[in-house]
Amino acid sequence: MMIQLNPPIPLNTPKGKGVAHILIDYGPELHLHWTVIIEDTGELWTFSNADVRALTNVTLGRENPRRPWQPPAPTPAPSKINGAGAR
Repeated sequence: MMIQLNPPIPLNTPKGKGVAHILIDYGPELHLHWTVIIEDTGELWTFSNADVRALTNVTLGRENPRRPWQPPAPTPAPSKINGAGAR
């Protein structure tokens, strides 16, 4: 089932802050999926329920929500120094 959100819901995502416009429900054994327009880039991404968080809402006592987990940036592979030219 797809639901157009009216009004759209502001969310924190692994890609930054955005506004959810569509909610997709594939059934009882799967996460909900949120289709979000990212504020900084204008990109559209779909995130599972586990990957999004509500934004700050002081009135509701949600003053410091965590940003969703992001995978660490890959570390560059160590360079191999061959014996040629090394002293």
